Amino acid sequence: MSWLLDRLVGRKPDLTPPQMQRLATWQALPPPRQDAPFNESRYVVVDVESSGLNISRDRLIAIGAVAVANGRIRLDDSFEIVLQQAQVSEKDNILIHGIGGTAQREGMAAADALLAFLEYLGKDPLIAFHVAFDESMIGRAMRTFLGLDFRHAWADLAYVAPALYPQLARRYRTLDDWMGRFGISNYARHNALADALSTAELLLALRPGLAPRGMASFGGLKRLEQEHRRQTLSV
Repeated sequence: MSWLLDRLVGRKPDLTPPQMQRLATWQALPPPRQDAPFNESRYVVVDVESSGLNISRDRLIAIGAVAVANGRIRLDDSFEIVLQQAQVSEKDNILIHGIGGTAQREGMAAADALLAFLEYLGKDPLIAFHVAFDESMIGRAMRTFLGLDFRHAWADLAYVAPALYPQLARRYRTLDDWMGRFGISNYARHNALADALSTAELLLALRPGLAPRGMASFGGLKRLEQEHRRQTLSV
């Protein structure tokens, strides 16, 4: 609960000078153009594993990510890390994501793990399926361990997919639903990197529907997402 106490009293994390320099270097990077064409951009597709589903209480355990660069999934440009846990998550939780007690205790120190993720990400846009959970878990960890207010560009395929296929929106809601629709396999469901890879494959499967709408850019993805969010709220 020390992270909660730190947040309540406004305590800054105690970063070393090299860690502070790494963070400052990342912060100084310029943001990418959101109107750059899909086939000239790098997106980072991300998924997380956590100690549970409560975004205000549970802890970030792992981050998995893969880049989609110039219109192609880059398996050689991927990222996977386990954050060191002082307290191992419950057995039922371990059965879901498969990250055992030893792996959790021997993970990378949280501040260094998050800095490594920032260095991998750069300032490129993030893409996920049901962004709210991933964004909340990563954002809270960034505040707790780096003192960083992580305000980054995200796009949510859980809204983009039904915006492109409104006739399927009522029946297709989960990542598994859309994976089945497009014949996407997953080598280890609920593994962060495997789920990020499946989400990246979904992005490529949705890509043909973007160009005819003039949406083949990150800005286009965001406009589609926002349109579908508005439609959902108005129903």
